[in-house]
Amino acid sequence: MAVANAVLRLGGHPKISENKPLEQFSSQLQELSDPARVTIETGGHTRAFVQDSDYVVLSPGVRLDALPLVWAKERGIEVMGEVEFAFRLCPCPVVAVTGSNGKTTTATVIAEIFKRAGRCVCLCGNIGSPFSKHVLDLKPTDTVVLEISSFQLESTIHFKPHVAVWTNFSQNHLDRHKDLEEYFQAKCKIFANQDSGDFAILNDAQPEHHRLVKHPPLPNPPHQGEGMRGLKAQVRFFNRPDKPAEVDNPNYLAAMEVARALGIGDEVARKTFSAFKGVEHRLEFVRHLKGVDFINDSKSTTVEAGRWALERSRKSIVMICGGLDKHLDYSPLKSLVAQKVKHMIAMGQARDIMKSTFSDVVPVETVESLQEAVSVARDKARPGECVLLSPMCASFDMFKDYEHRGEMFKEIVNNL
Repeated sequence: MAVANAVLRLGGHPKISENKPLEQFSSQLQELSDPARVTIETGGHTRAFVQDSDYVVLSPGVRLDALPLVWAKERGIEVMGEVEFAFRLCPCPVVAVTGSNGKTTTATVIAEIFKRAGRCVCLCGNIGSPFSKHVLDLKPTDTVVLEISSFQLESTIHFKPHVAVWTNFSQNHLDRHKDLEEYFQAKCKIFANQDSGDFAILNDAQPEHHRLVKHPPLPNPPHQGEGMRGLKAQVRFFNRPDKPAEVDNPNYLAAMEVARALGIGDEVARKTFSAFKGVEHRLEFVRHLKGVDFINDSKSTTVEAGRWALERSRKSIVMICGGLDKHLDYSPLKSLVAQKVKHMIAMGQARDIMKSTFSDVVPVETVESLQEAVSVARDKARPGECVLLSPMCASFDMFKDYEHRGEMFKEIVNNL
């Protein structure tokens, strides 16, 4: 929708091809600024519709081997992602943030630092507001802080952020990528077009990031026949053990390194950290009820996000987890779960996987709904303990997205 509206503003003719039937898609069409000027096909894609185009722009959920893209390539039509489309129209520098975990927090904190430093900033991308929605209103003096996922990076071509941040790397999206290496290579594309005037911000604690610096080449972008030989950008590591950490949150350390690269003083960053209240759905305190804390960590969609939540709790935990499985291995968390979790409640498509993984270290109960999960958790939790929703899974089996899951959890808890 954001791309279509941008094309309308540019005087072009947007066409939308959607697999869902019209009745499942009509509410989204209300976002169009001038529906009469948009051609739409729903309920499937047709070769003629796709091939009668100058460009094909993907939604991030669309796989690169999808049939409509094969049709486009047969006709020599350029295929790009939404981020690539917006980047080509962008008049100002981009700070791009990717990572298996911590992207949203890091991007949000960077934007807050920029604001405190008196700079005009636009926070967008995978964080919930598309780059294309804002790009035509940007000025050369602005800065875009862009959260970008592996799905979005896959479909970039000339995308060239001035600062590229990679927070961390761990198993994720193995339902989409064929293996961990393909996922790693998709993330690497954030650096593919950078040059010596740009910055690559990497995590010193990640062996994969050192491998990236020491062992070229990176994946070949579609337009670069020779590929790359290592990172061309100026590499800066955060989270270094030889430097005394001013904060214990690696996301904050990454944000501070970005600020330093762009000439913003550490004091501005420190003030931002102390004022920052966190992002919604990430270890968000919901309610204290009869001695029990209820914590919304719906944004936890990976094993490492679950680890982060468990490690930060000082209380005995009744944990609600499960959802749409992304083919992840949960077993590395067993010892931490045994140490921190008193009772586990598993829901969604992955509930049986959770039960088989953790039932030898903690009692695991399976439920049919989030409502039932909260009800069981309330009964199991005692004063001084906490109920933690940290699914470690995607949400699409039961909810529209992780925000919807978090909102439902908060509504259920606040109605107790």
